[in-house]
Amino acid sequence: LQPLTEILCDSPAMSAMNLDPLASYVKQREGQRVIRKILISNNGMAAVKAILSMRRWTFTEFGSEQLITFVAMATPDDLNANAEFIRLADSFVEVPGGKNVNNYANVDLIVRIAKEQKVDAVWPGWGHASENPKLPATLKANGITFIGPPSGCMAALGDKIAANILAQTAKVPSIPWSGDGLTCQLTEEGTIPEDIFNKAMVTSAEDACARAEKIGFPIMVKASEGGGGKGIRKATNMEELKVAFTNVFTEVPGSPIFLMKMVSKARHLEIQIVGDEYGNTLALNGRDCSTQRRFQKIFEEGPPTIAKKDVFHEMERAGMRLTALVGYQGAGTVEYLYSPETDTFCFLELNPRLQVEHPVTEAITGVNMPATQLHIAMGIPLYNIPDIRKFYGMDPMQNSKIDFFAVDYPPITSHCCASRITAENPDEGFKPTSGKIHSVRFQSSGDCWGYFSSGLKGAIHEFADSQFGHIFAKGPNREAARKSLRFALMNLDIQGDIRHPVDYLVDLIETKEYRENTIDTMWLDGLIASKAITPSLGVNEVVFYAAVFRAFDMAKSRTEEAIQSMQKGQLVLLGKNDTDALTSFHLDITFDDRKFSFQVTRKRSDVYCFTINGGTLSAKVREQPDGSLYVTVGRLSQHLKGKEE
Repeated sequence: LQPLTEILCDSPAMSAMNLDPLASYVKQREGQRVIRKILISNNGMAAVKAILSMRRWTFTEFGSEQLITFVAMATPDDLNANAEFIRLADSFVEVPGGKNVNNYANVDLIVRIAKEQKVDAVWPGWGHASENPKLPATLKANGITFIGPPSGCMAALGDKIAANILAQTAKVPSIPWSGDGLTCQLTEEGTIPEDIFNKAMVTSAEDACARAEKIGFPIMVKASEGGGGKGIRKATNMEELKVAFTNVFTEVPGSPIFLMKMVSKARHLEIQIVGDEYGNTLALNGRDCSTQRRFQKIFEEGPPTIAKKDVFHEMERAGMRLTALVGYQGAGTVEYLYSPETDTFCFLELNPRLQVEHPVTEAITGVNMPATQLHIAMGIPLYNIPDIRKFYGMDPMQNSKIDFFAVDYPPITSHCCASRITAENPDEGFKPTSGKIHSVRFQSSGDCWGYFSSGLKGAIHEFADSQFGHIFAKGPNREAARKSLRFALMNLDIQGDIRHPVDYLVDLIETKEYRENTIDTMWLDGLIASKAITPSLGVNEVVFYAAVFRAFDMAKSRTEEAIQSMQKGQLVLLGKNDTDALTSFHLDITFDDRKFSFQVTRKRSDVYCFTINGGTLSAKVREQPDGSLYVTVGRLSQHLKGKEE
């Protein structure tokens, strides 16, 4: 169709019509290349968000969601789980299942599919191969655009040792670590000189102990190529340090290892940075991700209100200096540890990719982050991207250069709080679970929205990330956003075989420390260890409703067995004990290592009496089509869902 388009465009009768609006847009915005077909080399939440965001941009800008074609990679595990991203894509290529080295982290496979599908670009998302420098390098060699930073820049910043050396070079405050004081000039390949890099490495448990004497305890042992809670251990003395080093060495094989002083009572603040191929760089405010469980973020929010304005402004400028130093392209995140007591901050790391929590930034800035990544990949300067111009208070329809180091964006007048929804069991230390998801009911509103990677009759398989949902709430201030998020969590209903911590999160967000914003990065781990957050329902309520659920289930199964016997002409086999078992029976409930014994009597088919310790409670029970129960005791009705484990 391309030759036909060119002929029609040259025709005087058609000159007034724009038959290639995407190409015209890129040209108008001073871009270098048009991207029409994208391979999404990721799955789950990342793939869902990317397709939705970029489609929303094309529909908003051009009135069509079909200007860009999305090709997905899909494992048998994701197909069997009825993964939402496969439905959203225009087409998919089935890839081997199992661990991600077979599929979404397999660079050779990604490049081969990109070539076969004749895509213009690859969007890597987060996790998997998103931080593997081999991917952008190999794609470039094959004439395919990588929607992210160049390989040399990724190698330098994605490696935690290299990133800390570069941060020191850019005069960004650093935490005491095994590479204290090291600075460098990048090689022609954009990497850290090997001799300088090696000086920051810790090569053995003995070496770690020797360096720890200078750094001091408590100390963190970190794998340079780790992430997502992997390859990181805490040590408070020499013996723990030896064990921690061995664990990190085993957990991330082949990765360089370094030591970093652990900062207590610190907040995890991060800056959303963006850079283009022309050397422009800017900061889109930031996020507070201090609510963490074993270094995994649970709640996120923005803008960070804990830091003083002048200190936070310097955090933004420091992040911009670092990304300008290495010629960063695309979206990335500079992470800091901030001390509210001293109003000081230290560099933690730079993630050369989009973060899971980027919608918080979208909510407070109005900048569509995946669409911005696409603009940068098409060679459009930052100062010509409409969302960014609008954020800076400038006419989004115009083109004009902006010195982002000299100009500040207008004050942000809203706040966003977010919560990750995971398939984890809070009763077993947030252990990941897998299984079917029958339904997810979430009521969005003007100030609260969310997205999920699993739809109706979906599933979380054993190789999938435990996060399958993300909810965001916006308000004029932090407290309004917090209340809105809590209300949304209270009304989120997830049915299936998995376990999830939503009830726990409802209680967590209502704690005094979170409400008053006095938390730190170790706060949640302390709550979990002390079991400070207990179920909202008391023991008596839990036990009683468990008895109702089990009694109804027993009566239902026994009734069905009796009917089947009668249908087979076996009525004579139903003795008095069998019929009595339908109307009166004993059951036990064990909860929190205590046993509760009930005598259950059915007064009617839908009325059950529960006797325990000389007292009796009567409950009317009605089953719903989805298997849940409405239980009425006196004037109180409860919607009851349960499952035998």
